[in-house]
Amino acid sequence: MQLPYMWDVPDTIRARFGQKSSGKQRAMFSDGHLLLVLHRAPRYGEREREGTLFWRKPDGEWECTRRDLGKGIRALRKHVQEYEATEEKFRADYEQADSAEDYFRILERMAPLHHAARSLHTTLQAAREAIPGDQDLIDLRDQAYTLERTLDLLHVNTKDALDFGIAKRAEEQARISLQAVQTAHRLNILAALFFPLMAISSVFGMNLSSGLEGISVWIFWFIFLSAILLGLVISLWVLSGSGIKVRWRR
Repeated sequence: MQLPYMWDVPDTIRARFGQKSSGKQRAMFSDGHLLLVLHRAPRYGEREREGTLFWRKPDGEWECTRRDLGKGIRALRKHVQEYEATEEKFRADYEQADSAEDYFRILERMAPLHHAARSLHTTLQAAREAIPGDQDLIDLRDQAYTLERTLDLLHVNTKDALDFGIAKRAEEQARISLQAVQTAHRLNILAALFFPLMAISSVFGMNLSSGLEGISVWIFWFIFLSAILLGLVISLWVLSGSGIKVRWRR
């Protein structure tokens, strides 16, 4: 990015510019001239930052490369206000978010603005130190600090909400898994309890001659009770050998 040829800035400042991009946000001061290299408020999906140059002459008059911002110090104010307007949109998105996906999307899209706002505050702080008596720069520096602080808080709140959503979902999955383990454990106990009875019933239910067709009825009940007792023994063995101790603390 080249300086406008009509700008009468010192050569020491002009020599610090490359030929392709404006570089990072920074403030340059020489011989009473202040030049600010600022980035436009980032938009989602942009790979390169659009640079904007602000030149403060020794007499206090300002020039800007973006004509849509106007002239004078108002151009720099509008530049900072663009950041604030973008931050308000993210804040509105945060208030309407209700899922982990929403919070992640906010963090992803807010990251470039967060980084750019931090650099904006650093640049305006350097400009304020270069020209300590300019009240407009002091006000804009404070405004940029407030913006950076607001974005910091919004980033922390969004990340906490995302972490809480993930933790809540993990807790729900753990509870469901716990319930599945408990259900499977109960089924194993029921199977162990009735397995001997079903096995004996299957054997005596076959249409084959076994020699027991004419025995007394009390033999039937003896076999039945023996099967139940055997099932209880197997169930106790399953309980003692499984080692499952399931507890859920709320």
